[in-house]
Amino acid sequence: MKYTGWPDPGDLVVGRVDEIEDFGVFVDLLEYTDRRGLVHISEVASGWIKNIRDHVNTGETVVCKVLDVDESAQQIDLSVKDVNDHQRSEKIQEWKNEQKADKWMTLAFGEDVSDEQYGTVANELLSVFGTLYEGFEQAAIHGEDTLSETDLTDEEITTIVDTARENVSVPYVTVTGYVHLRSSNPNGVDDVRAALESAEGNGEVSDEVELGVTYVGSPEYRIKVRAPSYKVAEDELTETVERARAVIEERGGTAEFHRERQTEAE
Repeated sequence: MKYTGWPDPGDLVVGRVDEIEDFGVFVDLLEYTDRRGLVHISEVASGWIKNIRDHVNTGETVVCKVLDVDESAQQIDLSVKDVNDHQRSEKIQEWKNEQKADKWMTLAFGEDVSDEQYGTVANELLSVFGTLYEGFEQAAIHGEDTLSETDLTDEEITTIVDTARENVSVPYVTVTGYVHLRSSNPNGVDDVRAALESAEGNGEVSDEVELGVTYVGSPEYRIKVRAPSYKVAEDELTETVERARAVIEERGGTAEFHRERQTEAE
């Protein structure tokens, strides 16, 4: 996604060096449509510069600080030297994340998505989350509820959540749910115990997954799964319930599962 407006003084922007002159460097702004800025030679690097080409190369990707914007003159003044290493690294990562999110938008709404729909959805995510990437990441973790503050349609929300959960990797996600285990047999307690032991995986759960099954109150048990991605956590939760269901039903009992209203990232 590219912005159609103008950056503000003080913003950090990502650009590509287009032309190098003795007096400065022209930079195409990669986050904006048809916007170009100038880095005066005095803003390329600290200290005296003998040869500007010792500091920048044509085609190089740079992070610049916006010094001034004159819309009437179509002029943007930039600085490279005013951006420290930490700012440069963070800005490049943010830019790469937005490129990923732009691809997810295409996956969600198709290659032929209209500019109007794309803009409407993107602006809603930007207004609530600040970036498209953050919007998709929160959708992957928390689902439909996290998009409730937007004016998106139910169909658009579902599409975004489904796409996010297929493509977004988050550090760790926790999903929870409840299972009701019942057995009317005289040894029903043993039946439930066997189902719970099976639910816990008998030591076969992946090392990357943390699984816990705790007693809430008869006949309810809480299942909590912590995993490195929503998909892994959701799959493990489903498998945990099915392991318990298989054992309790084999013994003539029943298993009923329901979800908590939200998932949460940890």
